[in-house]
Amino acid sequence: MPLALILSSYVAADRIGGGAQQLALAACGIDPILLPTVLLGASPAKGGRGKPVEAELLRDLLDGVEAAGVFDTLDLVVTGHFSSPYQVMLASQTIRRVRAANPAAIVVVDPVLGDAPKGLYVRPEVAREVSQDLVPLADWITPNLWELSHLTGREIADAAGVVDAVRALGKPALVTSVPAGEGEVGLACCTPRGSTLFAHARRDRAPNGTGDLVTAVFAAGLVQGLAGPAAAERAARAVAMALEAEDTVLGLPIVALGARLMRPDAEMRIEPLA
Repeated sequence: MPLALILSSYVAADRIGGGAQQLALAACGIDPILLPTVLLGASPAKGGRGKPVEAELLRDLLDGVEAAGVFDTLDLVVTGHFSSPYQVMLASQTIRRVRAANPAAIVVVDPVLGDAPKGLYVRPEVAREVSQDLVPLADWITPNLWELSHLTGREIADAAGVVDAVRALGKPALVTSVPAGEGEVGLACCTPRGSTLFAHARRDRAPNGTGDLVTAVFAAGLVQGLAGPAAAERAARAVAMALEAEDTVLGLPIVALGARLMRPDAEMRIEPLA
């Protein structure tokens, strides 16, 4: 069974962050190892409280995982939320150590920096380290529209602007929250070979964690041998299916959907982009 390492948040009572990705990867047949960067009882949006994992503890956890021989067999590394620049540095070091042990490992960086309309919700020095140290190490990045704008210093208004920004960044990307047609929201898969928009109906209210779910299902597809656009389509259909499902107290119904995440059938409009 493929093996993945996740470096991101753990939120006990919400299906967001690394905890959500852990469940989604398992549903997709990938064995996950989650090393949390912050521990929270619930989403901060719901008043949840907790604290970041101390850098020294995170370092010890990573050293322990490496000592167990895991780095040699990792197929995937996924990074998400970080609370301090030192955590980002540890993540960068870990990626380099994993690649030294297994050059075939896939690295997917979700640059969790902020979103519209609130803007940046990590410390500026964390955002800087993610941009300068983590993004260059990624095989793929999965920013939302605001994060892509922040990474590139560009104002992005539409899917064409997304394609141009990703080309300027020089890194294959699956971009979420992309403006699409009337009443739609999209994901744009942008590669040197071409770009594709996957659009589905926009919901007035949606649970948090959709970007985390997209990243996990997309990364699983890459590990399982799908090309970027095919992995992106599966991820787009999976998140649309999750949004259509009945809401739960914990947010996205990842456990209830289970293996259906690998066979999503939500309606999707697919549009090639220039």
